[in-house]
Amino acid sequence: MFKTLTQAVFVAIIVVGSAHAQQPAPTAAPSAGIKRTILQKVDIPGTNYETVLGMAEIAPGMNAGRHTHPGPETGTVTEGEMMLIIEGQPDKTLRPGDSYQIPAGTIHDVRTVGGAAKVIAVYMVPKGMALASPAK
Repeated sequence: MFKTLTQAVFVAIIVVGSAHAQQPAPTAAPSAGIKRTILQKVDIPGTNYETVLGMAEIAPGMNAGRHTHPGPETGTVTEGEMMLIIEGQPDKTLRPGDSYQIPAGTIHDVRTVGGAAKVIAVYMVPKGMALASPAK
């Protein structure tokens, strides 16, 4: 009986530990209707910068809100359709497979078109700085 109980506890620890290890790290201050997940952070050697790989899932009819990033952003739409709104440029509709680039400090927003949308993005930011800030 002791051997069976020990095996059961061991299996439970593995299952709980695996489930916990697979939980993605959340980002700070998620907005309503937008789920942001940090997938990976990597230091850029010889600099005070890091790359941040993230995924954003945006609900139908949502805007991300006007914001900026302290470094450049590049990304690809993986699902759905969205309007990229970059201050000083014409709005651009993005569909799955379309990619984009946003220079550091540029005010921008995104709005879903029709249903939900999903984006994979890479940010290059100074270590320790917030990934995004609301635009003024």
